[in-house]
Amino acid sequence: MSKENVASALEFLTLISIIFILILIILFVLKFVFKRDTNIYKWIVHFLQDHYLFLGFLTALIAVSGSLFYSEIMGYVPCKLCWYQRILMYPQVIIFLIAFKSKKNMSIVWNSLILSLVGGFIAGYHYLMQIGVVKEIGCDVVGFSAKCSEFFSLAYGFITIPMMSFIAFVILIILAYGKIRACEERSFNNN
Repeated sequence: MSKENVASALEFLTLISIIFILILIILFVLKFVFKRDTNIYKWIVHFLQDHYLFLGFLTALIAVSGSLFYSEIMGYVPCKLCWYQRILMYPQVIIFLIAFKSKKNMSIVWNSLILSLVGGFIAGYHYLMQIGVVKEIGCDVVGFSAKCSEFFSLAYGFITIPMMSFIAFVILIILAYGKIRACEERSFNNN
């Protein structure tokens, strides 16, 4: 498989993830704003809650593999904000691996949620900087890093590497939120 095919696969996976997130948002609005309960929403939520550890691990692993692919194989030098996003994503692979053994889901959920919220904020800011919505501040070229507003890839007219990172963090946030809700409902029903 060529480098371009791998990059295209990562970009397509991001597009599919965005569509899935939009569907979840629509179903969430239907349920909680318009009070229309759909079976598909229940099924999706229960699936995500039941498979939280595997889906979280898979999301983090793909994100880490993607970032390493772009820097080590494609030769794109990570910028300062990319490094911050990596710092917040890379440990999550290990956290989820440990969770498979320890089964202490709530501590894993909270750790992942905190890392993902901060990482998502940085990735969102980075993406807005790239597309020119916010001004580039404090992201001067340092040492061997690239400039934060520099584009290395652009797919479907809007998917950049920071967008890929943002979507991975959003998926982890959604998974953590769903797991927290499930645990709250379980404890409420037990009381």
